[in-house]
Amino acid sequence: MRQQVVCYHALSETWPAALSVTPASFEGQLAFLARRGYQGVTFAEAVEAGPDAPVVAVTFDDAYTSVLDVGLSLLERHGWPATVFVPTRFPHADGPMSWDGIDQWVGGPHEREMGCLSWDRLRELAERGWEVGSHTRSHPHLTQLGDAELREELERSREETAEALGRDCRSIAYPYGDVDDRVVAAAEAAGYSYGATLRASIPDPAPLRWPRTGIYHGDRTWRWRVKLSPSVVRARASRVGALADRVRGA
Repeated sequence: MRQQVVCYHALSETWPAALSVTPASFEGQLAFLARRGYQGVTFAEAVEAGPDAPVVAVTFDDAYTSVLDVGLSLLERHGWPATVFVPTRFPHADGPMSWDGIDQWVGGPHEREMGCLSWDRLRELAERGWEVGSHTRSHPHLTQLGDAELREELERSREETAEALGRDCRSIAYPYGDVDDRVVAAAEAAGYSYGATLRASIPDPAPLRWPRTGIYHGDRTWRWRVKLSPSVVRARASRVGALADRVRGA
């Protein structure tokens, strides 16, 4: 597997959350990939190109405002688009996004980092060639929902994204990377064609269960270089790599 699909969340100089990466680190990672000859594409384009294509899809979960405020200009230096996955309950909201895993930052000095891009700003990204996909409505653990709730989260978020942007929504990123066969089947029934996970090790990726490499605040230079090394990507995509991931998870 030569392809790179990289998962980010927020970009910030000061926010110490695990899901926040500094702009300097992000810029270095883009340069690292560009020097190795990768061409930037959207998530859907990467899936269609297949795992051996020399392409990189930069993806952002949660649609934080820093994606446009900081990330857009850095990506445009390389002429690359990206993909942002939006939880559709929040573009209309005035306050910060909040769910299990980020709600500890609400009310603190970094609360301003937690705003969601408005639909107008998401349309701006789409008009610049970005892909805007669904991240469900409220960012739940999908495997823990009943069938009716699962269908509601998947179908309504797809419909809301398509209506707001005036274009079809075919991609979803599963919140927390929480996905199983039932969720994949429900995503397909809801009309999605592409699904982004948070696993780097999927030996036989399928369009609705596609691997991504997550990059986080604690990933120092040596660590993200290892994560993005083509040889490591190939090794992790093998069955041995997948087994190693299961052992670490256990």
